[in-house]
Amino acid sequence: MSQLNESPIITIERRKAVTIIISAVIIAIALGGGLTKVGSGFAARSNSGITVTGSAKVSATADNAVWTLNVQASTPRVGDAITKVGADVAALTAYLTQGGIPVDALTLGSVSTYANQEYVNGNATGRILSHNAARDVVVRSKDVELISKLSQGIGTLLQTGVSVNNYGPQYYVSTLPTLRPQLLEEAMKDAQVRAIALTKAVGGTVGAVISVTAGPFQVTTQDSTMTDSGGAYDTSSIAKTVTSTVSVTFKTK
Repeated sequence: MSQLNESPIITIERRKAVTIIISAVIIAIALGGGLTKVGSGFAARSNSGITVTGSAKVSATADNAVWTLNVQASTPRVGDAITKVGADVAALTAYLTQGGIPVDALTLGSVSTYANQEYVNGNATGRILSHNAARDVVVRSKDVELISKLSQGIGTLLQTGVSVNNYGPQYYVSTLPTLRPQLLEEAMKDAQVRAIALTKAVGGTVGAVISVTAGPFQVTTQDSTMTDSGGAYDTSSIAKTVTSTVSVTFKTK
């Protein structure tokens, strides 16, 4: 009887309360199901493995140098240009051999010549302004320090009137075939250490290797951050850094 006499306001408030309770139950069920799905998603990703990048680097010293020099001359007559190039090559050879380079470490290229023609408004007039002659001198040596010294001091030869284009020595590391497997091994160890640290942070453990991809080697100047997708090889410096990277996927538990 009392329920029939309840005011409309009380009835409305009771309906609101019931609605709120039902809504809360629905939300709780939805959140529970959602969290279950999120949890299973993390587990699935964990079971599929973890991929990390490992790296290793080592200092290396170049033990082989290739130094290319180009002697040039330009004169009105082709014969004079060839003669001037021959004299300058002889002076350059003397500078190198007196500096300690053996004669058999020098390779002389053939003499090349070409005519500088006159052009007016983009059209050749048929008149020859001068003749150029050139010859390469290539030095190959394992004494990289001596090559560096002679390259830096070649200005004394240029001051005498000898015309030489100095492209600078290129320095190479011949021990790369030995360094590569060592660096790959160290990079693999580094990848494993990183994988263990990451999985340990979330209570997991690292299992067997699923796949490995080795990146290109980077041979750079010391303290350089230069990289190249196809692998870098700096030839300008004697002291270098060789870096190896690997991308490893491990099973996780």
